[in-house]
Amino acid sequence: MNSKLLQQVRILDPVYDTDRVADVLIIDGKIATVEENISEFPTKTDIQDCQGLILGPGLVDLYCHSGEPGFEERETIESLMQASRAGGFTRLAILPNTFPPVDNSAGLARLQNLATQATDKSAFPVLYYWGAITQSVKGQQMTELGELAVMGVVGFADGLPLENLGLLRRVLEYLKPLNKSVALFCNNSGLAGNGVMREGYDSIRLGLPGVTTMAESSALAAVLELVDAIGTPVHIMRVSTARSVELIGNAKSRGLPITASTTWMHLLLDTQAIDGKSPLGTELIPYDPNLRLDPPLGNSSDRLALVQGLKDGVLDAIAIDHAPFSYEEKTVAFSEAPPGAIGLEIALPLLWQNFVATGQLSGLDIWRVLSTVPSKCLGLIPGDLKPQKLAEVTLFAPQETWVVEKQTLKSLSFNTPWLGKQIQGRVLEWEF
Repeated sequence: MNSKLLQQVRILDPVYDTDRVADVLIIDGKIATVEENISEFPTKTDIQDCQGLILGPGLVDLYCHSGEPGFEERETIESLMQASRAGGFTRLAILPNTFPPVDNSAGLARLQNLATQATDKSAFPVLYYWGAITQSVKGQQMTELGELAVMGVVGFADGLPLENLGLLRRVLEYLKPLNKSVALFCNNSGLAGNGVMREGYDSIRLGLPGVTTMAESSALAAVLELVDAIGTPVHIMRVSTARSVELIGNAKSRGLPITASTTWMHLLLDTQAIDGKSPLGTELIPYDPNLRLDPPLGNSSDRLALVQGLKDGVLDAIAIDHAPFSYEEKTVAFSEAPPGAIGLEIALPLLWQNFVATGQLSGLDIWRVLSTVPSKCLGLIPGDLKPQKLAEVTLFAPQETWVVEKQTLKSLSFNTPWLGKQIQGRVLEWEF
């Protein structure tokens, strides 16, 4: 019998909206008892004093990227799982833009087999897979949606904009009876042009081509019109502008079946970070290629609107959108760098320190948008801390400090603007 007693840990359970201090007894990977004080437990129980630590349901990432198959130097399935566990994420939904992509049953089976063959046999994280909406991802023809649905994809998402509105209309009509999640990234490439950062004062000052907010909001408006007409539930990915928050809020007030997420970096940083001026007070490298994202970081007004949208419930969840790239790929000029950054291992500490520790959000708030709500957006039953449930939990030390370095990260890639920085808060790896 494997028994572990966590004494006087702060328990955050968004499912039941509870925040309390108690003892938690875990036996053979299941929560046995949660009580104010547990005095009876099996002999040889591993007892841990958890004062100052936080225990909550495992975190869930709505969408992330795997390098394998095709780009194993960026990330393998195994290293992705290790990075996930080190960051407290017990469920991961992987986007289909691997090489080859998950646009047919063989591609899905290949990814599932890679997970099965991983030498790391821990119970968590559990991997879920988005099926591609279009062939070869961002193509002009639908995949065999019904076939992929039967194979067990969690939902459908290209992870890239689907700009053919005629095709998108047919996709939404076809998906409606399948009862699967569909996630869309709204962007008009014609309006975005060759922009690499958000258009505005900072883009002019820094001499970088800008992306107008209309590139996102116009594409979003078109999607909302289709959802209004067809009624298929849709998740809006990577919301990054104040205007998008406004449009989503209006659509929700009219009862449209939509959910929406922004990414953790769009909540923490804005265009000033590209000049090395982080709103968090952290000193960053000007023109750091790791700040090149898609969509780009918003202006300060966009960032503030995203935070407020999260507080108001207009935005449902925070996604990590973990996107690993090799050192060689990112060691280029800002405008030439592929967009994306890693985040699974550092997102919770930075979000906690900058929103919970400052009083902008409660611990329950941040845990809810990183765990239970993302599960619901994926059509999954959220994890909770009731007895007899699997111990799908995250143990977090909000006061522990550490330095983000290549050797302290589990991910094969280290493309993050926080590389070499000391941060406060760390997930404690667990084996329950």
